[in-house]
Amino acid sequence: MSKFLEKIRSWASGSGSLGVLVAGLVAGLVVLASTGTFMVYANSENFCANACHEMTSTVAVEYKGSIHDTSRSGVRATCNDCHVPHGYIPNYIAKLGLLSDLWGHFVTGSIDTKEKFEAKRSELAKRVWVDMKANDSRECRHCHNSGKMDPKRVSEKAQKRHDKGRVEGLTCIECHFAISHNEPEGPGPQEIFAAEAAKK
Repeated sequence: MSKFLEKIRSWASGSGSLGVLVAGLVAGLVVLASTGTFMVYANSENFCANACHEMTSTVAVEYKGSIHDTSRSGVRATCNDCHVPHGYIPNYIAKLGLLSDLWGHFVTGSIDTKEKFEAKRSELAKRVWVDMKANDSRECRHCHNSGKMDPKRVSEKAQKRHDKGRVEGLTCIECHFAISHNEPEGPGPQEIFAAEAAKK
C-alpha cells in the first residue's frame, strides 16, 4: 500500500500534474454546468408535461384551463410551483426522486397507459397529499402567503374557514385538492389523515 501511495505522490508532483489539475477542473465545471442546466430544464412546464406520455395524456391535459393555468390576474402556477420544493437543496433531493419515476416508466411500466395511470391515481394522489401534509403545504404557501392576503378580497366565509382550519391544525391540501387535476376515487386528504390519526 505504501508503494502505491508513493507512486501517486510522485506522479502528482511531476510535470504532468498541472495538466491533470486543469483537466480535472474543466471536467468538474462541465459536470456542474450540465447538472445546473438539467435542473433548470427539469423544473420547466415543458419537461414536466411532455417528458413522459403518462403526463401528456392525463394530468397535463387536466391542468389546461384550470385556475392554476389561467387565473383572473394572469398569474400562473406551473407544475414545479406545486410539486417541487423551491429551496436549492430540497429541490436537488426531490430530483433524486425522479429515479423512482424512471424505474416505473422504463422498467416496470406501472403507469405506461392511461388505464394503468387511472388505476393508480388514488395511490399517486395520496403520495402527494402525504408529502404536502408533512411539509405544511410548503409549495402552496410559496405563492399563497396568508400574511399578504388582502382581507377585503377574501370572503367572510373563507376567512372563518381558514381561522377554523388553523385552530384544528389543518394545512392547505386538506381542503384545497383536485384543483388542477381530476379528483381520484375514494377518500380525500381529510378522511385519510383522520383515519390514520384514529389508528394511533
